[in-house]
Amino acid sequence: MSLTDKDLNGKGLTDKFLNDIEGHLLLAATREEGRTAAARFSTPLRWLTDAQRGEVERRFEAEYLALARVSWQHTAERAGRLRNEYEATYRDLRRRLLAAWLLTCAVALGVLVVCLA
Repeated sequence: MSLTDKDLNGKGLTDKFLNDIEGHLLLAATREEGRTAAARFSTPLRWLTDAQRGEVERRFEAEYLALARVSWQHTAERAGRLRNEYEATYRDLRRRLLAAWLLTCAVALGVLVVCLA
């Protein structure tokens, strides 16, 4: 199955596509940061052989990626909790606003009935 322009114009598919691209770019940037940090970490360890240095850098990069993944998961979970809290607050505010509007209309109708009577 191929993606056509018609398929890509669908909001859900386009959003998923853009999220996938963003995810790949974020992962690539994090991998590069991990490699850079691993090289910086292993540079002062002059007594290591090239094979040992490569292993240290590989493990450092893997740990860096694992920590980044955990951090992203915590951020996503927190964002979900905040979204739920804000949505609940918004629903409560809408409910109170509707109640106040209905009360105001009832009072205005009552005043109108009394004035016309």
